[in-house]
Amino acid sequence: MVKVINVCKRFGPHEVLKGISLEVRRGQILVIIGPSGSGKSTLLRAINHLEAVDDGEIWVDGVRVNRPLKGLKFEKHINKIRQDLGMVFQQFNLFPHMTVMENITMAPMLLKKIPRKAAEEKACGLLEKVDLMDKVNYYPAQLSGGQKQRVAIARALAMEPKVMLFDEVTSALDPELIGEVNKVMKKLAEEHMTMLIVTHEMRFAAEVADHVIFMADGVIVEEGPPRQLFFNSSHERTQRFLAEVFK
Repeated sequence: MVKVINVCKRFGPHEVLKGISLEVRRGQILVIIGPSGSGKSTLLRAINHLEAVDDGEIWVDGVRVNRPLKGLKFEKHINKIRQDLGMVFQQFNLFPHMTVMENITMAPMLLKKIPRKAAEEKACGLLEKVDLMDKVNYYPAQLSGGQKQRVAIARALAMEPKVMLFDEVTSALDPELIGEVNKVMKKLAEEHMTMLIVTHEMRFAAEVADHVIFMADGVIVEEGPPRQLFFNSSHERTQRFLAEVFK
């Protein structure tokens, strides 16, 4: 479903991604862990071209994301790709002047031309899924951080994406709110949604991941099934990181 081939990304003289390659099967849950500044979020943003890479290829469901197209041709191409990629950010990015319902229904109505009634019915089902049906007419300012993040997840799911990208979605939340967001993501895992998750929540990663990648300094240091990586890692850099986070 997702294939990244020898991807490099530089910000000026600083090389953030140094030849990253990975594959994610349909229905697989890939969790990416590592210290701050290791390139995790940059990699996730590159998959839907929020960051343009300098070298390498990125493919989603057999279509190359960073095709060598120019101008309006590339814009049309990337907009179509992004309809298949749901992304949820650390900061919720909800439209503050819109209600919960309006936030969720806007993209399906505008981009997929779904009639309002159908879009609202879909939104109600998603709000049931994230346990927020009672907040349908609330504005973002009236919601807690955890509730905002669950609305952001529902909004991404409303486009019926093939892949969900989660970029540190709990790191801006108070500890007591993290569990309610992780619960929603666990539901998606049970439904075999293809997901790439960047997180600092190691216990959550161990519970939901099919495959875990440990990144540091712009490279994949080690990868494997969660049990192997968390409890029997072979690389000293991985062991050092895990010893710190599991203190």
